[in-house]
Amino acid sequence: MRKTTLSFLLVVFAIVMTAMAPPVHGQINPDDQSPKAVERWFKKLGHAKQEKLTKLHFYFHDILSGNKPTAVQVAQANITSKSPTLFGIVNVMDDPLTVGPEPDSRIIGFAQGLYASASQEDVGLLMTLNFVFTDGKYNGSTLSILGRNPVFHKYRELPILGGSGVFRLARGIATAKTHTFNATTGDAIVEYHVIVMHY
Repeated sequence: MRKTTLSFLLVVFAIVMTAMAPPVHGQINPDDQSPKAVERWFKKLGHAKQEKLTKLHFYFHDILSGNKPTAVQVAQANITSKSPTLFGIVNVMDDPLTVGPEPDSRIIGFAQGLYASASQEDVGLLMTLNFVFTDGKYNGSTLSILGRNPVFHKYRELPILGGSGVFRLARGIATAKTHTFNATTGDAIVEYHVIVMHY
């Protein structure tokens, strides 16, 4: 009986100690994907001395309406029109990236690539694109993104898989947050906070 009680107490002690242990290095709460949480996570990482950490903030204008849309539909599946998530639709974009959310704000680059509705359960887009910078010290440089964008979530975290120019061998996270969305036209302005490590 004593052996069983002792074993039980040791198991309880181990569980309590595990629960009280500090979080693993670099761990973040998966429910908190805000730009501040991502930044805190990055700061906990051990950076190589020669690597740089760059933060960027801009707005992405995805315009489907009007005489000069910045995103156009290029394909859809047979079931797309019956799908509540538009499953199978594919759009190609050349969306301006601007300093502010206003349509006439200064353009610093373009988001060039495509997005497709890849979920039948919720509106989840597969995003594959480049942020192509055309202004300032990042002029001529790019960041490459490939990830899932669940558009109705407050924050969406997209991985940065690489880059060119200033951003050679880049890796990081682009956090998207919808600034405005017009349900009639499909036009959207999305705020991006980008944090990227590069050489």
